[in-house]
Amino acid sequence: MHQRIHHRAFTERLMSAEQAATFVKPGMTVAMSGFTGAGYPKAVPGALAKLIGDEHDAGRDFKINVLTGASTAPELDGVLAKAEGMNLRLPYMSDPELRRRINEGNMEYMDIHLSHVAQHAWFGFYGKIDLAIVEVVGVTAEGDLIPSSSVGNNKTWLEMADKVIIEVNSQQSAAMDGMHDVYYGTALPPHRKPIDLTTVRDRIGQKYLNVDVNKIVAVVETDAPDRLSPFAPVDATSEKIADHLLGFLDYEIRAGRLSEKLLPLQSGVGNIANAVLAGLARGGYKGLTAYTEVIQDGMLQLIKDGTIEFASATSFSLSEAGIAEFNKNVDHYRDRILLRAQEISNHPEIIRRLGCIALNGMIEADIYGNVNSTNVLGSHVMNGIGGSGDFARNGYLSVFMSPSTAKDGKISGIVPFASHVDHTEHDTMILITEQGLADLRGLSPKQRAQMIIDNCAHPDYRPLLQDYFDRARKESYGKHTPHLLGEALSWHERFRTTGDMRPAQ
Repeated sequence: MHQRIHHRAFTERLMSAEQAATFVKPGMTVAMSGFTGAGYPKAVPGALAKLIGDEHDAGRDFKINVLTGASTAPELDGVLAKAEGMNLRLPYMSDPELRRRINEGNMEYMDIHLSHVAQHAWFGFYGKIDLAIVEVVGVTAEGDLIPSSSVGNNKTWLEMADKVIIEVNSQQSAAMDGMHDVYYGTALPPHRKPIDLTTVRDRIGQKYLNVDVNKIVAVVETDAPDRLSPFAPVDATSEKIADHLLGFLDYEIRAGRLSEKLLPLQSGVGNIANAVLAGLARGGYKGLTAYTEVIQDGMLQLIKDGTIEFASATSFSLSEAGIAEFNKNVDHYRDRILLRAQEISNHPEIIRRLGCIALNGMIEADIYGNVNSTNVLGSHVMNGIGGSGDFARNGYLSVFMSPSTAKDGKISGIVPFASHVDHTEHDTMILITEQGLADLRGLSPKQRAQMIIDNCAHPDYRPLLQDYFDRARKESYGKHTPHLLGEALSWHERFRTTGDMRPAQ
């Protein structure tokens, strides 16, 4: 009996990745595990990419539609993109090769709120799911699947797919057994019931993923790590942004709107998020909780030192050092971390009930607080909206953070009009750059604009924004949200043609 596989029906279906890949046929919709570089299949996608390449070389068309939990890694998104094997990809991505092909118009990409993916699949919006390829830690004697380092949409993929390929990865820590909470109580409208989750610690489901053994067509054993995600060191700009946020949280505590344990934190990924988390530790916070999507190195450290006493997520996203730390102290983390399906980790009802503090990054914001988190110059997609909308729209506080400039000052993070809007002004409460913080709660559009210009814009752009706003208040068609339509996107057009948003001197 293989070390991680304790059910005969699974061992009987053991085969190579190359053999398993032959179950994928052109035109299929294939759902794969993976969320932010964790828990994705490591072997079958590569074998499939080679198979697709061979078919193309023979003059035969071979493309599939690929659904995942979120971004994966070069071993999945990268190889399939290079092989030109994807017709459609959803819901979130970060692979450079995949991004290039999407922006060149060579394949379709559907960006969607992460909380919507599973339910839209169940609603039939994506058609039939032909095949699921899911990584797990192991298979129990009862035929249950021990989830891997991400749960994502795996429950839904296993339930909906006609056929299933399982990758059993011995590189993933067997000690993760018991760290998952898979909820099977969802139903289709109008038969839905309230989800009985009232604290981040609540277990509402079971430890394992279910699968109909009759669907299993292949089992592949692997021994490969998740994509290791080294994080850029925290820089001075990120520290200033973190300091502004921490000052705001202290103010909210003094005003009685937050307690010293705050409310459950949701944090995006990146060096700004890590700076914020490090600032919480420096600020002396203890006993905090997190209800979020991803646990990265910074949060792992806060769990270790007691700043965060419990974290609920759907995935890890750790560097090599973070993985080593987790494996070294897994018994400590097992009692303090719970991984859920993303339809629960990102569920609007739960986010609103718990009162999450949503902390997310952005590409740009305009003077009224509309936020663009996905598209450069309005049309060049970077990654996708991810779960930021799930939390920003439903959280107790919605905070968006970014440096005030990019590309050595040639791009302003605050613009007259966002070139693409993912989060409207109605869902944006707090904007922060290294220049300062704009608290937009309770303000009218014109009041918001002045607050953002005064507090968040870089000094090189502040006079330009003020000039635009002053003239718009006089000359615009309406005076509620004043805009000069002929100039609203002129900064983006100037950057596209000259490489700098600032007018030539």
